[in-house]
Amino acid sequence: MKQEIIIAGFGGQGVLSLGKILAYSGIMQGLEVTWMPSYGPEMRGGTANVTVVLSDSPISSPIAQDYDTVVVLNQQSLDKFECHVKPGGVLIYDPNGITHPPTRTDIAIYKVDATQQAARMGNPRTFNMIVLGAMLQVNPEVVTLENAFKGLQKSLPERLHKTLPANRQAIEVGTHIVERVQ
Repeated sequence: MKQEIIIAGFGGQGVLSLGKILAYSGIMQGLEVTWMPSYGPEMRGGTANVTVVLSDSPISSPIAQDYDTVVVLNQQSLDKFECHVKPGGVLIYDPNGITHPPTRTDIAIYKVDATQQAARMGNPRTFNMIVLGAMLQVNPEVVTLENAFKGLQKSLPERLHKTLPANRQAIEVGTHIVERVQ
């Protein structure tokens, strides 16, 4: 098993944190893991992405050109990375701010309205955990939900452990609201 994943969006959306939690989740599952963030100097509001590779054997390089799973959280990222989903791969997107939805027909496309759901839950900071839940629902073979909860706990500083119940709930919600578009 080897999964090459990229998560992309604006700085401030929790893109890098989402990747870090996914990486820790893979470690909890006993997988080989790489985590490679990329962001512009402007940080919040600028573009950010993170590549996570999870494998049951050693990983030769953290760099990938095409991905098994692409998660995009804004139009810029969709425009940039839709063409980098491997044929037969998966694209997951949040429709908030998307004016030109994905058009490829050789991949599975899923939509998760994480922005709207986080607002409904009264906690916009759980947005990225809703996205994580959606990704785990679409790709259950990557990491288990239980290991994702362990990865979340491991990646958060002790002072933020009070947010674990809300984040755990957001992950669970994400597993229920993701829908296949094509």
